[in-house]
Amino acid sequence: MQLSARNQLKGKIKDIKKGPVSTEVVLDINGQSVVASITSTSADSLGLKVGDDAVAIVKASSVMIGVQ
Repeated sequence: MQLSARNQLKGKIKDIKKGPVSTEVVLDINGQSVVASITSTSADSLGLKVGDDAVAIVKASSVMIGVQ
């Protein structure tokens, strides 16, 4: 599958918190966490499990960058 979104972050599913409508998925990407909220229907359809490889795909018109 090809996507137009260029920001694709590969990692492993660290945690899944399923709710009645939405599910929070935490992805570990080289020690950093990316959290996504998706519909529970989508989570079920994807068959997500902790430890699975997954990709966070980010396509946004605005991305903020900060320095420490």
